Amino acid sequence: MAAVSSPRPEDWWRDAVIYQVYPRSFVDGDGDGTGDLAGALTALPYLAELGVDAVWFTPWYLSPMVDGGYDVADYRTIDPAFGTLDDAEKLIAAAAELGIRVIVDIVPNHVSDQHAWFRAALEAGPGSLERELFHFRPGRGEDGELPPNDWPSQFAGDTWTRVPDGEWYLHLFTPQQPDLNWSHPAVRREHEDVLRFWFERGVSGVRIDSAALLAKHPDLPDLATPSPDDGPAPDDGPHPYVDRDELHDIYRSWRALADEYGAVFVGEVWLPDAERFARYLRPDELHTAFNFNFLACPWEPARLRRTIDDTLGEHAPVRAPATWVLCNHDVTRTVTRYGRADTGFDFATKAFGTPTDPDLGTRRARAAALLTLALPGSVYLYQGEELGLPEADIPRDRIEDPMHVRSGGTDPGRDGCRVPLPWSADAPHYGFGSHTEPWLPQPDDWAHYAVDRQSADPASMLTLYRTALRLRRATRGFGDGPMTWLPAPDGVLAFARPYGLVCVVNLSGGPVELPPYEQLLLSSAPLDAHGHLPDDTAVWLRT
Repeated sequence: MAAVSSPRPEDWWRDAVIYQVYPRSFVDGDGDGTGDLAGALTALPYLAELGVDAVWFTPWYLSPMVDGGYDVADYRTIDPAFGTLDDAEKLIAAAAELGIRVIVDIVPNHVSDQHAWFRAALEAGPGSLERELFHFRPGRGEDGELPPNDWPSQFAGDTWTRVPDGEWYLHLFTPQQPDLNWSHPAVRREHEDVLRFWFERGVSGVRIDSAALLAKHPDLPDLATPSPDDGPAPDDGPHPYVDRDELHDIYRSWRALADEYGAVFVGEVWLPDAERFARYLRPDELHTAFNFNFLACPWEPARLRRTIDDTLGEHAPVRAPATWVLCNHDVTRTVTRYGRADTGFDFATKAFGTPTDPDLGTRRARAAALLTLALPGSVYLYQGEELGLPEADIPRDRIEDPMHVRSGGTDPGRDGCRVPLPWSADAPHYGFGSHTEPWLPQPDDWAHYAVDRQSADPASMLTLYRTALRLRRATRGFGDGPMTWLPAPDGVLAFARPYGLVCVVNLSGGPVELPPYEQLLLSSAPLDAHGHLPDDTAVWLRT
């Protein structure tokens, strides 16, 4: 069943449910072990039945795949592993016929070292115009043998690599991802042309990777702060490469371009300062930005409530809708995280062998789904979240993520949440592809997570999501709009939405009475024999 929705209003993005596809692991259409656009095309009816409004594809462009496609060699060419530009255009058009919009990923901070610009820069040599598109510098030390500054990497390892002619180039990520110089007008023109290229092919929006990192201090000064004995820091001004004010002019120009096409932006903006974060969401800049504080928040009632309040509070001054997300392609899967003693998320604390209780994690993930979908704003679902997939243990010799490699093998990396999806319980490779073993190994016990098996189970995670998304779309009061906290026992979150809708989430450790209600719309788990709400359970009520 592929339910086509009626056209959404122009501000559809304010309360949309957007499904994230990691193409390598979604559906393998040609059986070579890697997911592709032909496979994604066959899965569009599944997404329509799930009830999503849009689908965001992580990078599908030509890439050496050093960092899962986030090292882009050519934005106007689809990587052969995924298909062709014609395949992408067919996919965008087919999705539109089902009422599903397509969002693509742009990675403006850097390109691949195989990009034509960087290859030309290496050939041209020091002082050339070609090198002005990047951050090439002479080294420090007597013979230039030391890096130009002390900036830390977003991954483990160095941020500078020396080339044979003696100069160094900056890469906040891997050496295969040289940073672009956003003070150069050619860099700005190229990205605006790339945006226009995809808008003209029918995409409805763009997710902006590492959106707060583009602009750098022109002098590339050291980041290290002197010790108190050395006196005050020489420069206590803005960070040299995070959240610089120059970024906002870039995004204003992008917004003007997007408005020509009726397209939208969502920024990957990791910032602790609420006021600085909100600047990116002013009416002439980005439409939305990811809410990472909620994603990283532990499963604790007081902290969840505070995070929700903070999120809505920081969006209110600029009248932007909040986004709610529980996991993505970089983050430990929700079921596994919520089954651990520490239910929050921090890249710095990831480690092999962290114990988890999958049953507890699944129960909490089901409750979190109803909590998230009841909050005002838009929601992002990462592929497999609707199946309740846990984080997979990848054999160390099969891990590809550079976060693992550059840590010297101590960081488990992100591949555990990127394992190909199970579609059919009894098919080879669980129906992901017909022939070759998938690029990442699937666990041996994943048959019960398969789409076909969950579709036939009224108590499955997939059925819960399908039901919740159908109700969210059909019931007045969900989506964008006001919410009000209600009185509730300790450890219980209860809030009202318009038209008599109420969401109650119990994290108290024991069963609690529900407030008076006329109708129970949906529950993440059955009520107990007394009609009370069990621990780690959420309900939607009509009062």
